[in-house]
Amino acid sequence: MKRFRVLALLLPTLVGAAAWAVPYRASLRQQYVTFEINATDEGSIQLLQVRAKRGRQPYRPVKQELIGQVVEANAADLDGDGHPELVVSVRSVGSGSYGSVQAWSAGPGRRLEPIALPDLSGPLLEGYQGHDRFELTPRGLVRRFPLYASGDTRANPSAGQREIFYALQRGPDGLVFVPQRGTPLPAPAP
Repeated sequence: MKRFRVLALLLPTLVGAAAWAVPYRASLRQQYVTFEINATDEGSIQLLQVRAKRGRQPYRPVKQELIGQVVEANAADLDGDGHPELVVSVRSVGSGSYGSVQAWSAGPGRRLEPIALPDLSGPLLEGYQGHDRFELTPRGLVRRFPLYASGDTRANPSAGQREIFYALQRGPDGLVFVPQRGTPLPAPAP
């Protein structure tokens, strides 16, 4: 029995962390576009690959490294232009579990156009310490996270929750999720 325990403890070191990683795979379909999402782990870094096709016509694939892990992928036509968007939610590894998204629009020209999500700033940043959750709605992207008061520990936020709604807009540098409103939600009663 002792040999087995030693082997179980050494195996991740001998084989490498990648052998123990759980990949993320999803296939989504929206408005005649099929998205194939594949993320493979290399510890806290994942290689994300996105392939898309409209009917039999492929888009140029996307490959990029992510710091964190893919937790979810969703597709919707957020701006009603007939070209669906793909939103991939990513969570960092560690106590803060900071969230981010990688997003693209399946636009004309068989190219997946990247969509930027600006960093939190100003009043939207107050009380923020990670633990983001993202949700795709028919009209945009919603981000939720707990709010921390001064002196709160990471495990015990006490100041409620913030919900930010983002609309998809075309800016001077391309597509961007623009915050429309940020609503602080009250803390739950003790």
